[in-house]
Amino acid sequence: MIEWNADQIELRAGIAQWCEALSANHVERDEEGTFSWDKWKLVRESGILGLPFDERFGGLGLDLVTTMGVLEAFGEGNRDAGVSFSVTTSMCSTGVPLEAFGSPELKQRYLPRILSGELIGAHAITESEGGSDALKMLTTAERDGDDFVLRGSKTFVSNAPIADVFVVYAKTHPSGGALGVTALLVDKSTPGLTVGKPMKKMGLRTSPLSEVFFDDCRIPATQVIGRVGGGFLVLDHVMKREILFSFIINVGEMQHRLDRCLAYAKQRMQFGKPIGSYQAIANKLVDMRIGVENSRRWLYDTAERLAKGYKVTTEMAIAKLITSEANLASSLAAVQIFGGHGYMAETGLEKDVRNAVAGTIYSGTTEIQYNRVASMMGL
Repeated sequence: MIEWNADQIELRAGIAQWCEALSANHVERDEEGTFSWDKWKLVRESGILGLPFDERFGGLGLDLVTTMGVLEAFGEGNRDAGVSFSVTTSMCSTGVPLEAFGSPELKQRYLPRILSGELIGAHAITESEGGSDALKMLTTAERDGDDFVLRGSKTFVSNAPIADVFVVYAKTHPSGGALGVTALLVDKSTPGLTVGKPMKKMGLRTSPLSEVFFDDCRIPATQVIGRVGGGFLVLDHVMKREILFSFIINVGEMQHRLDRCLAYAKQRMQFGKPIGSYQAIANKLVDMRIGVENSRRWLYDTAERLAKGYKVTTEMAIAKLITSEANLASSLAAVQIFGGHGYMAETGLEKDVRNAVAGTIYSGTTEIQYNRVASMMGL
């Protein structure tokens, strides 16, 4: 396991100091299902949005593993999982692809404002017909002189109702397969772009999402991220970071949940004994501990291999699969350990269950991860 040095420990402690204010009224916020601009102001002040980015653009220049260490501490301290999700969405959707593939002009124009949180980012990938099959996308970007004309729609776009800028993945060569998709940076103010109403959802309610529609949006060719036809290369790079950043936050959340359940099991008395003394409860706590440690190891080991340039397709799928399922199991166990109190909204534990379900769906469903690992095994 990773042993954090003094600087890394200081960074983790530094982000923790923001978490009490970010967690305030998290149960009530979830019930309202609204995004908090006051909390986003705190996010901006914390500097978390700039963790892995070059200092030239206002970032902190942290390496991949250190960034994840800070995000884990953020997940452990912050109870508003919607805020956490909007943070990683903005970082990964626009900041990550711009720094890795954007032109110098795009970087200078957008990155400083994305890293400061002045601009909120989103990526538009999923379509209602295609779902996890991104190659079935129908949204097109047709070249017309110095522009691309964008037509189509996207759904389940996290951050869309609050986003200022989108990375849109569209077909530029309809018969080009994986080489026919291009990533374009699109401003919300672009004529013909319409953001739908926020969609009600099961969990992560303080992180809004909606549909986005493109009706003959003219996008300058200079807004292409990477190269024309290279959209899947951009997307693959982005999704690796999205999994590592989003799910290491879940590890922090699981650690907090375990600590909370352990303390409760030691002080809650039933039939004259602490409930933790009963094997049925103790086993749940052990399983929660195993889930935390297993997820943590897979995510950090995968990140270290990625940073060294290794191919991590299988490891990434396993890490995502293990963590998302462990987080869901942990949340259900917590409700059971707290019993009737856990079922009540005021404890925030039933909210954890609803939030955890999302992790088995976004960034590739559990079923997709099984298929991916199986294919890498030659099946």
